[in-house]
Amino acid sequence: MASRVGWVNENPVTQERGAVLIDPGDDPDGLFAGVVELGSEARVAGERFHPAQHERFRVLSGALTLKLEGVERTLTAGEIADIPAGAVHDWWNASGAPASALVWVDPGLRFLELISTLFGLARTGRTNEKGMPDPLQLAVIATEFRDTVVFTSPPPLVQKLVLGPLAALGRARGRRAVYPELQEPLEVVVPDPELIALAERFRPAARPAGP
Repeated sequence: MASRVGWVNENPVTQERGAVLIDPGDDPDGLFAGVVELGSEARVAGERFHPAQHERFRVLSGALTLKLEGVERTLTAGEIADIPAGAVHDWWNASGAPASALVWVDPGLRFLELISTLFGLARTGRTNEKGMPDPLQLAVIATEFRDTVVFTSPPPLVQKLVLGPLAALGRARGRRAVYPELQEPLEVVVPDPELIALAERFRPAARPAGP
């Protein structure tokens, strides 16, 4: 597969537009890094945790609020947040104006597949106002990518009881976990060399243990 560096994807519902700076398929450590531009009301799709992935972001402009294990803090340009594997978190644009950030996920290949799918579903009108697919589609995706992202709602016990049957029904009705046609980029750009340099300079050196 050709390198995805410079691939641009967009989620018009959550107001996120991102470009790949480090393709985990190319990187020897499997690291994903990207730059994301956030609208004034941007918010990622739901509180969650990554079972085995370390996430980091560095604010480039504006201000982002991070909720990590129930504690909120606001980060401004130049500040970095690390989210260990297993840590429950959420983050959103708190500036009231467009913002931007660098984002790293380690390892990141499965994450890139997942986020491209969710962005594609949103672009084609197949999510709600929070950027979440319908229950059958969500169950198919959640069971396929449970090694990558776990949402905290509905509660874990409810998920354990209902996700399997809902996913089976969703697959029977034609839902898929990955839609290659939706993962194609909106456009391919030449990333700013300074952003690539920052992505390399601040890349996670190791994967911190979970909380």
